[in-house]
Amino acid sequence: MNRENQSHTAHKKSFSFGRSREEKRDAIYRGDTLHEPQRDEALPSKGIVDVPFLLITVALVLFGCVMVYSASSVFAEKHHDDNTYFIARHLLFLLMAVAFTAVAVRFCTPRFWKDFSYVLYGVSVVLLLLVLVIGDDLDSGAKRWLNFGFITVQPSEIAKIALVLTMARFMSTHEKKILSEHKFGGSFQYGVLYPGLMIACFIGLVAAERHISGIMIIGMIGISVMFLGGTRLRWILLIGGVVACAGCLLILVSEYAQARVDTWINIEDADPLGSAWQTLQGLMAIGSGGLFGTGLGNSRQKFGYVSQPQNDFIFTIVCEELGFIGAILVVGLFVAYVWRGFYIARHAPDKFTALTVYGLTFKVAVQVILNIAVVTNSMPNTGIALPFFSYGGTALMLQIFEVGIILSISRYASHKKI
Repeated sequence: MNRENQSHTAHKKSFSFGRSREEKRDAIYRGDTLHEPQRDEALPSKGIVDVPFLLITVALVLFGCVMVYSASSVFAEKHHDDNTYFIARHLLFLLMAVAFTAVAVRFCTPRFWKDFSYVLYGVSVVLLLLVLVIGDDLDSGAKRWLNFGFITVQPSEIAKIALVLTMARFMSTHEKKILSEHKFGGSFQYGVLYPGLMIACFIGLVAAERHISGIMIIGMIGISVMFLGGTRLRWILLIGGVVACAGCLLILVSEYAQARVDTWINIEDADPLGSAWQTLQGLMAIGSGGLFGTGLGNSRQKFGYVSQPQNDFIFTIVCEELGFIGAILVVGLFVAYVWRGFYIARHAPDKFTALTVYGLTFKVAVQVILNIAVVTNSMPNTGIALPFFSYGGTALMLQIFEVGIILSISRYASHKKI
Protein backbone atom coordinates (compact mmCIF):
# COMPACT_ATOMS: atom_id res chain seq x y z
CA MET A 1 0.00 0.00 0.00
CA ASN A 2 1.46 3.37 -0.99
CA ARG A 3 1.79 6.31 1.33
CA GLU A 4 -1.21 8.15 -0.16
CA ASN A 5 -3.53 5.16 0.39
CA GLN A 6 -2.21 4.67 3.93
CA SER A 7 -2.94 8.31 4.67
CA HIS A 8 -6.46 8.01 3.24
CA THR A 9 -7.15 4.87 5.30
CA ALA A 10 -5.92 6.51 8.49
CA HIS A 11 -8.07 9.57 7.81
CA LYS A 12 -11.10 7.38 7.21
CA LYS A 13 -10.61 5.56 10.50
CA SER A 14 -10.27 8.80 12.43
CA PHE A 15 -13.38 10.15 10.66
CA SER A 16 -15.44 7.15 11.67
CA PHE A 17 -14.12 6.31 15.11
CA GLY A 18 -12.10 9.23 16.40
CA ARG A 19 -14.94 11.29 17.73
CA SER A 20 -14.12 14.04 20.13
CA ARG A 21 -15.21 14.04 23.74
CA GLU A 22 -17.81 16.70 22.92
CA GLU A 23 -19.28 14.58 20.10
CA LYS A 24 -19.57 11.53 22.34
CA ARG A 25 -21.78 13.58 24.69
CA ASP A 26 -24.02 14.51 21.79
CA ALA A 27 -27.08 12.25 21.58
CA ILE A 28 -27.16 12.56 17.79
CA TYR A 29 -23.74 10.88 17.57
CA ARG A 30 -24.51 7.97 19.88
CA GLY A 31 -24.72 4.49 18.35
CA ASP A 32 -22.38 2.68 16.00
CA THR A 33 -24.80 2.81 13.06
CA LEU A 34 -24.71 6.60 12.84
CA HIS A 35 -22.59 8.15 10.17
CA GLU A 36 -20.90 11.48 10.70
CA PRO A 37 -23.05 14.46 9.70
CA GLN A 38 -22.15 16.17 6.47
CA ARG A 39 -22.20 19.77 5.36
CA ASP A 40 -25.08 21.06 3.26
CA GLU A 41 -22.73 21.25 0.27
CA ALA A 42 -21.97 17.52 0.57
CA LEU A 43 -25.47 16.07 0.81
CA PRO A 44 -25.98 12.57 -0.63
CA SER A 45 -27.65 12.49 -4.03
CA LYS A 46 -31.43 12.78 -3.99
CA GLY A 47 -33.29 9.48 -4.21
CA ILE A 48 -36.81 8.20 -3.64
CA VAL A 49 -38.79 8.80 -0.47
CA ASP A 50 -38.74 6.30 2.38
CA VAL A 51 -41.38 3.83 1.20
CA PRO A 52 -42.09 2.10 4.55
CA PHE A 53 -42.73 5.45 6.26
CA LEU A 54 -45.00 6.50 3.39
CA LEU A 55 -47.01 3.26 3.56
CA ILE A 56 -47.40 3.47 7.33
CA THR A 57 -48.66 7.04 7.00
CA VAL A 58 -51.12 6.06 4.26
CA ALA A 59 -52.46 3.27 6.49
CA LEU A 60 -52.95 5.70 9.38
CA VAL A 61 -54.66 8.30 7.18
CA LEU A 62 -57.04 5.78 5.55
CA PHE A 63 -57.86 4.16 8.90
CA GLY A 64 -58.49 7.64 10.26
CA CYS A 65 -60.87 8.49 7.40
CA VAL A 66 -62.92 5.33 8.05
CA MET A 67 -63.20 6.15 11.74
CA VAL A 68 -64.03 9.82 11.15
CA TYR A 69 -67.01 8.78 9.04
CA SER A 70 -68.11 6.08 11.46
CA ALA A 71 -67.78 8.30 14.54
CA SER A 72 -69.28 11.45 13.00
CA SER A 73 -72.20 10.15 10.93
CA VAL A 74 -74.85 10.40 13.68
CA PHE A 75 -73.67 13.80 14.95
CA ALA A 76 -73.47 15.10 11.37
CA GLU A 77 -76.98 13.91 10.55
CA LYS A 78 -78.40 15.53 13.66
CA HIS A 79 -76.65 18.91 13.37
CA HIS A 80 -76.10 19.27 9.62
CA ASP A 81 -78.77 16.99 8.05
CA ASP A 82 -76.01 15.17 6.21
CA ASN A 83 -74.22 12.14 7.63
CA THR A 84 -71.27 12.74 5.28
CA TYR A 85 -70.75 16.36 6.36
CA PHE A 86 -67.57 15.79 8.35
CA ILE A 87 -65.99 13.07 6.22
CA ALA A 88 -66.55 15.12 3.06
CA ARG A 89 -64.72 18.09 4.55
CA HIS A 90 -62.08 15.80 6.02
CA LEU A 91 -61.38 14.28 2.59
CA LEU A 92 -61.33 17.70 0.94
CA PHE A 93 -58.67 18.98 3.34
CA LEU A 94 -56.78 15.71 2.94
CA LEU A 95 -56.65 16.03 -0.85
CA MET A 96 -55.52 19.66 -0.63
CA ALA A 97 -52.84 18.71 1.88
CA VAL A 98 -51.58 15.81 -0.24
CA ALA A 99 -51.38 18.01 -3.36
CA PHE A 100 -49.46 20.74 -1.56
CA THR A 101 -47.21 18.29 0.28
CA ALA A 102 -46.37 16.35 -2.89
CA VAL A 103 -44.93 19.53 -4.38
CA ALA A 104 -42.90 20.16 -1.22
CA VAL A 105 -41.53 16.61 -1.21
CA ARG A 106 -40.61 16.88 -4.87
CA PHE A 107 -38.84 20.24 -4.82
CA CYS A 108 -37.90 21.20 -1.23
CA THR A 109 -34.37 20.44 -0.04
CA PRO A 110 -32.91 20.36 3.47
CA ARG A 111 -31.46 23.80 2.72
CA PHE A 112 -34.97 25.10 2.04
CA TRP A 113 -36.34 23.82 5.36
CA LYS A 114 -33.40 25.39 7.14
CA ASP A 115 -34.02 28.79 5.54
CA PHE A 116 -37.78 28.44 6.09
CA SER A 117 -37.47 27.76 9.82
CA TYR A 118 -36.97 31.31 11.13
CA VAL A 119 -39.67 32.66 8.78
CA LEU A 120 -42.18 30.13 10.12
CA TYR A 121 -41.21 30.99 13.70
CA GLY A 122 -41.92 34.68 13.08
CA VAL A 123 -45.24 33.92 11.39
CA SER A 124 -46.24 31.71 14.34
CA VAL A 125 -45.53 34.48 16.85
CA VAL A 126 -47.68 36.92 14.86
CA LEU A 127 -50.55 34.42 14.60
CA LEU A 128 -50.42 33.64 18.32
CA LEU A 129 -50.57 37.37 19.09
CA LEU A 130 -53.56 37.73 16.77
CA VAL A 131 -55.39 35.00 18.71
CA LEU A 132 -55.18 37.16 21.83
CA VAL A 133 -56.80 40.04 19.95
CA ILE A 134 -59.31 38.52 17.51
CA GLY A 135 -59.31 34.86 18.53
CA ASP A 136 -62.42 32.66 18.47
CA ASP A 137 -63.26 30.05 21.10
CA LEU A 138 -65.54 27.98 18.78
CA ASP A 139 -67.82 27.44 21.80
CA SER A 140 -65.01 25.71 23.74
CA GLY A 141 -64.61 28.39 26.39
CA ALA A 142 -61.02 29.24 25.43
CA LYS A 143 -59.86 31.45 22.54
CA ARG A 144 -57.38 29.37 20.55
CA TRP A 145 -58.45 29.75 16.93
CA LEU A 146 -58.44 32.32 14.15
CA ASN A 147 -61.77 32.11 12.35
CA PHE A 148 -61.62 33.18 8.71
CA GLY A 149 -65.15 32.00 7.95
CA PHE A 150 -64.34 29.33 5.38
CA ILE A 151 -61.54 27.93 7.52
CA THR A 152 -60.33 28.05 11.13
CA VAL A 153 -56.66 27.95 12.09
CA GLN A 154 -55.13 27.01 15.44
CA PRO A 155 -51.78 28.86 15.53
CA SER A 156 -50.41 26.72 18.36
CA GLU A 157 -50.29 23.78 15.91
CA ILE A 158 -48.19 25.82 13.49
CA ALA A 159 -46.00 26.91 16.39
CA LYS A 160 -45.09 23.29 17.18
CA ILE A 161 -43.68 22.74 13.68
CA ALA A 162 -41.95 26.12 13.77
CA LEU A 163 -40.32 25.31 17.10
CA VAL A 164 -38.89 22.02 15.82
CA LEU A 165 -37.45 23.58 12.66
CA THR A 166 -36.09 26.67 14.40
CA MET A 167 -34.45 24.82 17.27
CA ALA A 168 -33.02 22.21 14.90
CA ARG A 169 -31.42 25.01 12.91
CA PHE A 170 -30.12 26.82 15.97
CA MET A 171 -28.74 23.71 17.69
CA SER A 172 -27.00 22.50 14.54
CA THR A 173 -25.60 25.93 13.65
CA HIS A 174 -24.09 26.50 17.11
CA GLU A 175 -23.13 22.90 17.73
CA LYS A 176 -19.52 23.57 18.75
CA LYS A 177 -20.51 26.26 21.26
CA ILE A 178 -23.23 24.05 22.74
CA LEU A 179 -20.76 21.20 23.23
CA SER A 180 -17.88 23.38 24.45
CA GLU A 181 -16.51 23.28 28.00
CA HIS A 182 -17.08 27.02 28.44
CA LYS A 183 -20.33 27.56 30.31
CA PHE A 184 -20.88 31.27 29.72
CA GLY A 185 -20.54 32.34 26.12
CA GLY A 186 -20.66 28.65 25.28
CA SER A 187 -22.59 25.66 26.54
CA PHE A 188 -24.99 27.59 28.79
CA GLN A 189 -25.63 30.55 26.51
CA TYR A 190 -26.19 28.54 23.34
CA GLY A 191 -27.30 25.25 24.86
CA VAL A 192 -29.71 26.58 27.47
CA LEU A 193 -30.40 30.31 27.42
CA TYR A 194 -31.23 30.96 23.76
CA PRO A 195 -33.16 27.70 23.15
CA GLY A 196 -34.98 28.26 26.44
CA LEU A 197 -36.08 31.71 25.31
CA MET A 198 -37.40 30.25 22.04
CA ILE A 199 -39.50 27.75 23.98
CA ALA A 200 -40.58 30.31 26.60
CA CYS A 201 -41.85 32.71 23.94
CA PHE A 202 -44.29 30.15 22.57
CA ILE A 203 -45.24 28.82 26.01
CA GLY A 204 -46.06 32.32 27.24
CA LEU A 205 -48.31 33.07 24.27
CA VAL A 206 -50.04 29.67 24.45
CA ALA A 207 -50.50 30.04 28.22
CA ALA A 208 -52.40 33.25 27.57
CA GLU A 209 -54.87 31.09 25.61
CA ARG A 210 -55.34 28.81 28.64
CA HIS A 211 -54.14 25.93 26.50
CA ILE A 212 -52.49 23.59 29.01
CA SER A 213 -52.06 20.66 26.62
CA GLY A 214 -50.40 22.98 24.12
CA ILE A 215 -47.95 24.15 26.79
CA MET A 216 -47.13 20.56 27.70
CA ILE A 217 -46.51 19.47 24.12
CA ILE A 218 -44.47 22.55 23.17
CA GLY A 219 -42.37 22.18 26.32
CA MET A 220 -41.68 18.48 25.75
CA ILE A 221 -40.84 18.99 22.07
CA GLY A 222 -38.46 21.83 22.85
CA ILE A 223 -36.68 19.97 25.64
CA SER A 224 -36.29 16.84 23.50
CA VAL A 225 -34.65 18.80 20.67
CA MET A 226 -32.36 20.52 23.19
CA PHE A 227 -31.26 17.16 24.58
CA LEU A 228 -30.62 15.66 21.16
CA GLY A 229 -28.85 18.85 20.14
CA GLY A 230 -26.25 18.43 22.87
CA THR A 231 -27.56 20.36 25.88
CA ARG A 232 -26.18 18.78 29.02
CA LEU A 233 -28.49 16.49 30.97
CA ARG A 234 -28.30 18.49 34.19
CA TRP A 235 -29.67 21.55 32.39
CA ILE A 236 -32.40 19.43 30.81
CA LEU A 237 -33.49 18.19 34.22
CA LEU A 238 -33.43 21.72 35.62
CA ILE A 239 -35.51 23.09 32.73
CA GLY A 240 -37.94 20.19 33.07
CA GLY A 241 -38.37 21.06 36.73
CA VAL A 242 -38.97 24.73 35.93
CA VAL A 243 -41.57 23.83 33.30
CA ALA A 244 -43.31 21.49 35.75
CA CYS A 245 -43.41 24.21 38.41
CA ALA A 246 -44.75 26.70 35.86
CA GLY A 247 -47.49 24.24 34.96
CA CYS A 248 -48.46 23.83 38.60
CA LEU A 249 -48.51 27.61 39.03
CA LEU A 250 -50.76 27.96 36.00
CA ILE A 251 -53.19 25.46 37.50
CA LEU A 252 -53.18 27.34 40.81
CA VAL A 253 -54.08 30.67 39.19
CA SER A 254 -56.56 29.30 36.64
CA GLU A 255 -60.04 28.30 37.77
CA TYR A 256 -60.54 26.63 34.39
CA ALA A 257 -57.52 24.36 34.93
CA GLN A 258 -58.43 23.71 38.56
CA ALA A 259 -61.87 22.49 37.54
CA ARG A 260 -60.35 20.02 35.07
CA VAL A 261 -57.88 18.67 37.63
CA ASP A 262 -60.53 18.42 40.35
CA THR A 263 -62.81 16.42 38.06
CA TRP A 264 -59.96 14.08 37.18
CA ILE A 265 -58.92 13.44 40.79
CA ASN A 266 -62.50 13.10 42.09
CA ILE A 267 -64.15 11.49 39.08
CA GLU A 268 -66.36 9.32 41.34
CA ASP A 269 -67.78 12.40 43.06
CA ALA A 270 -67.94 14.66 40.00
CA ASP A 271 -71.23 15.50 38.30
CA PRO A 272 -71.90 12.60 35.87
CA LEU A 273 -74.20 14.86 33.85
CA GLY A 274 -71.81 17.82 33.92
CA SER A 275 -68.04 18.04 34.21
CA ALA A 276 -67.50 14.26 34.22
CA TRP A 277 -69.91 13.48 31.37
CA GLN A 278 -67.39 13.29 28.52
CA THR A 279 -64.85 11.26 30.48
CA LEU A 280 -67.37 8.77 31.88
CA GLN A 281 -69.07 8.23 28.52
CA GLY A 282 -65.69 7.71 26.89
CA LEU A 283 -64.73 5.12 29.49
CA MET A 284 -68.06 3.41 28.96
CA ALA A 285 -67.40 3.25 25.21
CA ILE A 286 -63.95 1.73 25.78
CA GLY A 287 -65.27 -0.83 28.26
CA SER A 288 -68.23 -1.90 26.13
CA GLY A 289 -65.99 -2.76 23.16
CA GLY A 290 -64.55 -5.89 24.73
CA LEU A 291 -62.07 -7.91 22.72
CA PHE A 292 -63.53 -7.63 19.21
CA GLY A 293 -65.87 -4.64 19.56
CA THR A 294 -69.49 -4.11 18.58
CA GLY A 295 -68.63 -3.91 14.88
CA LEU A 296 -67.65 -1.03 12.60
CA GLY A 297 -70.43 1.58 12.59
CA ASN A 298 -72.29 -0.02 15.51
CA SER A 299 -71.23 2.32 18.29
CA ARG A 300 -73.98 3.23 20.74
CA GLN A 301 -72.05 5.95 22.53
CA LYS A 302 -71.86 8.14 19.42
CA PHE A 303 -75.64 8.65 19.64
CA GLY A 304 -75.29 11.80 21.74
CA TYR A 305 -73.35 10.30 24.65
CA VAL A 306 -69.74 11.01 23.62
CA SER A 307 -70.13 14.62 22.48
CA GLN A 308 -68.61 15.31 19.05
CA PRO A 309 -67.05 11.81 18.97
CA GLN A 310 -65.15 12.58 15.75
CA ASN A 311 -62.79 14.92 17.61
CA ASP A 312 -60.55 14.31 20.62
CA PHE A 313 -62.46 11.23 21.84
CA ILE A 314 -62.45 9.33 18.56
CA PHE A 315 -60.20 6.67 20.08
CA THR A 316 -63.05 5.67 22.40
CA ILE A 317 -65.22 4.94 19.35
CA VAL A 318 -62.38 2.88 17.87
CA CYS A 319 -62.30 0.83 21.08
CA GLU A 320 -66.07 0.42 21.16
CA GLU A 321 -66.52 -0.61 17.53
CA LEU A 322 -63.28 -2.54 16.96
CA GLY A 323 -62.54 -3.61 20.51
CA PHE A 324 -59.17 -4.30 22.07
CA ILE A 325 -57.91 -5.73 18.77
CA GLY A 326 -58.71 -2.51 16.93
CA ALA A 327 -57.11 -0.39 19.65
CA ILE A 328 -53.91 -2.46 19.49
CA LEU A 329 -53.89 -2.09 15.70
CA VAL A 330 -54.06 1.70 15.99
CA VAL A 331 -51.32 1.81 18.63
CA GLY A 332 -49.22 -0.59 16.55
CA LEU A 333 -49.44 1.68 13.51
CA PHE A 334 -48.31 4.65 15.55
CA VAL A 335 -45.43 2.63 17.02
CA ALA A 336 -44.38 1.71 13.47
CA TYR A 337 -44.65 5.37 12.45
CA VAL A 338 -42.38 6.49 15.30
CA TRP A 339 -39.90 3.65 14.73
CA ARG A 340 -39.55 4.45 11.04
CA GLY A 341 -39.35 8.17 11.72
CA PHE A 342 -36.47 7.62 14.14
CA TYR A 343 -34.83 5.33 11.58
CA ILE A 344 -34.93 8.12 9.00
CA ALA A 345 -33.55 10.57 11.57
CA ARG A 346 -30.62 8.28 12.38
CA HIS A 347 -29.67 8.21 8.71
CA ALA A 348 -30.37 11.86 7.93
CA PRO A 349 -27.69 13.70 5.93
CA ASP A 350 -26.76 16.23 8.63
CA LYS A 351 -27.56 17.29 12.17
CA PHE A 352 -30.22 19.83 11.22
CA THR A 353 -32.26 17.27 9.29
CA ALA A 354 -31.75 14.63 11.99
CA LEU A 355 -33.04 16.97 14.71
CA THR A 356 -35.96 18.01 12.50
CA VAL A 357 -37.12 14.44 11.88
CA TYR A 358 -36.59 13.45 15.50
CA GLY A 359 -38.59 16.47 16.67
CA LEU A 360 -41.52 16.01 14.28
CA THR A 361 -41.73 12.28 14.99
CA PHE A 362 -41.52 12.85 18.74
CA LYS A 363 -44.35 15.40 18.42
CA VAL A 364 -46.69 12.73 17.01
CA ALA A 365 -45.62 10.24 19.68
CA VAL A 366 -46.33 12.72 22.48
CA GLN A 367 -49.76 13.64 21.12
CA VAL A 368 -50.76 9.99 20.76
CA ILE A 369 -49.67 9.16 24.31
CA LEU A 370 -51.42 12.20 25.79
CA ASN A 371 -54.62 11.65 23.80
CA ILE A 372 -54.91 8.05 24.95
CA ALA A 373 -54.06 9.13 28.50
CA VAL A 374 -56.90 11.67 28.43
CA VAL A 375 -59.60 9.34 27.08
CA THR A 376 -58.64 6.63 29.58
CA ASN A 377 -58.71 9.21 32.42
CA SER A 378 -55.01 8.71 33.12
CA MET A 379 -54.63 12.50 33.08
CA PRO A 380 -57.03 15.49 33.25
CA ASN A 381 -59.33 16.01 30.30
CA THR A 382 -57.83 18.59 27.97
CA GLY A 383 -58.01 19.18 24.25
CA ILE A 384 -55.50 16.85 22.56
CA ALA A 385 -56.32 15.47 19.13
CA LEU A 386 -55.31 12.00 17.96
CA PRO A 387 -53.05 12.58 14.91
CA PHE A 388 -54.51 11.45 11.55
CA PHE A 389 -57.74 10.34 13.27
CA SER A 390 -59.39 13.31 14.98
CA TYR A 391 -61.45 15.48 12.65
CA GLY A 392 -59.97 18.88 11.93
CA GLY A 393 -59.16 20.40 8.57
CA THR A 394 -56.13 22.55 9.29
CA ALA A 395 -54.80 20.10 11.89
CA LEU A 396 -54.87 17.30 9.32
CA MET A 397 -53.22 19.49 6.70
CA LEU A 398 -50.40 20.38 9.09
CA GLN A 399 -49.92 16.71 10.02
CA ILE A 400 -49.62 15.79 6.34
CA PHE A 401 -47.24 18.71 5.90
CA GLU A 402 -45.04 17.34 8.71
CA VAL A 403 -44.98 13.99 6.93
CA GLY A 404 -43.94 15.84 3.79
CA ILE A 405 -40.98 17.41 5.59
CA ILE A 406 -39.85 14.00 6.83
CA LEU A 407 -40.30 12.38 3.40
CA SER A 408 -38.41 15.17 1.65
CA ILE A 409 -35.51 14.70 4.07
CA SER A 410 -35.63 10.92 3.60
CA ARG A 411 -34.77 11.46 -0.08
CA TYR A 412 -31.31 12.57 1.02
CA ALA A 413 -30.75 9.82 3.60
CA SER A 414 -27.56 7.81 3.42
CA HIS A 415 -29.15 4.35 3.71
CA LYS A 416 -30.60 2.05 1.09
CA LYS A 417 -34.36 2.13 0.93
CA ILE A 418 -36.13 -1.17 1.76
